[in-house]
Amino acid sequence: MWWNTIILALRSIRRNLLRSFLTVLGVVIGVSAVITMVTLGNGATQAVADQISSLGSNLLIVRPGQRLGPGRDSAGAPNFKLADVEAIASQINGLKAVAPTVGRSGSVVNGSKNWSTTLTGTTSAWFVTGNWQLASGRLFSEAEERAGGAVCIMGATLQRELFGRLDPVGSAVRVKGFSCKVIGLLASKGQSTMGMDQDDVLVMPIRTMQRRISGNQDVATIMVSLADEGNISRATEQLNGLLRERRNISDNEDDNFSVLDTRQIAETLSGTIRVMTLLLGAVAAVSLLVGGIGIMNIMLVSVTERTREIGVRLAIGALEHEVLLQFLTEAVVLSAFGGLVGIALAAIASVSLASAMGLPFLFNPSINLLAFLMAVTIGVLFGFVPARRAARLDPIEALRHE
Repeated sequence: MWWNTIILALRSIRRNLLRSFLTVLGVVIGVSAVITMVTLGNGATQAVADQISSLGSNLLIVRPGQRLGPGRDSAGAPNFKLADVEAIASQINGLKAVAPTVGRSGSVVNGSKNWSTTLTGTTSAWFVTGNWQLASGRLFSEAEERAGGAVCIMGATLQRELFGRLDPVGSAVRVKGFSCKVIGLLASKGQSTMGMDQDDVLVMPIRTMQRRISGNQDVATIMVSLADEGNISRATEQLNGLLRERRNISDNEDDNFSVLDTRQIAETLSGTIRVMTLLLGAVAAVSLLVGGIGIMNIMLVSVTERTREIGVRLAIGALEHEVLLQFLTEAVVLSAFGGLVGIALAAIASVSLASAMGLPFLFNPSINLLAFLMAVTIGVLFGFVPARRAARLDPIEALRHE
């Protein structure tokens, strides 16, 4: 019985292929839009997590002021000193590396070429906290760090702009009026979560930066990398206590510094992306309702066109539930076909858009199955009214219909 019903439904659909295609177009668009939006959203979430992890594992960022990022209230908050960095490294347990950093923008010159980049003064611990690898060359020696040697390590973008395909290690570049020997080349990391080029950087010993460029002993940021992720909460508490003591902050005063866990950044950004994905998916799902209305409309037209056929079937002994099942099956077959085409279209669109946007393609069987079930459900819900109308036709009146 079920097989015969499906065969009849397919024959009826085949009679008007163009009309059937236009009917399921709304379902196709709805299913493909929902799957594509969710897939791209999952890819964006994964990309954010990967980029945050590229900043450094188990990383705490300490800066003056009570907030980080644009608009942070660092005015009046004193900067850190190298002594603060040494105190953190010696008095807090479970740390992998502690790196002071000072950043400035400036031009780097090689022969007739020059490029404006980010100048970073730090220590060799910075490469540990940021998970940096060297493509060639070496890191700073202890003697170079203590003496503030005129040496530097170049990022991949800066190397490309100043040296092309040549290895810069061993060459000298001019930075803010002094000559700096390139001793290393960083492996490429690409863009950060905020869209900044992490490879557009020139790194030098912090004492070199302080003496030759910034002109003071201030430390703008302290990067603290922990050996064990489970100790982050305890380390953050100890870090807050130590810095409050060193900065002479009384019990009734607020902190004049910020300690931010990079996991919080990842969770915040990922949560925002998930909300946006759900909203876009919900908007895309509206087209499924439009597709359902299209199915209902065409099924009502089909019932009207086939009134005489229905009357003949009822007159020769077909039961009401058999007629209802036939028309309901037609609606479900239409919507299921639209769902399958939508899944195939979504796979192509997701792969293409993910590649174009630089996002990882993450196949999610759950959302594909859910979208297909939604399409089938739409067929059942919107096909029931026309099917019931067909089943309740009076055989005598149906046979009189022209």
